[in-house]
Amino acid sequence: MKSKNKSISIEKAYDIIKRPITTEKSTNLQQYNQYSFVVSKDSNSFEIKHAIEMIFKVKVNKVNTSILRGKGKTFKGQYGFRKDTKRAIITLDEGNTIDSSVEIK
Repeated sequence: MKSKNKSISIEKAYDIIKRPITTEKSTNLQQYNQYSFVVSKDSNSFEIKHAIEMIFKVKVNKVNTSILRGKGKTFKGQYGFRKDTKRAIITLDEGNTIDSSVEIK
């Protein structure tokens, strides 16, 4: 059984959190204290929670993740697929916010 008390380094935290999602839908979620991020495919909810808490200095209440399968596309007559991506919707505790102007390295 894995230990849940493992901490992660700041370098690993920046590897887990790739970039924020800035769509209309994700912007509307911010009024409910929820934020969306593209995350590493091999990360789990526990690692994502600790990475967000370490990078943004906030208290995370809940982490929901989903893997989006890449769409099939045609490019110059060749058929291929876009990459699969993993998204995380982070719910913060009351009183915590993430400044949308903060850039992830």
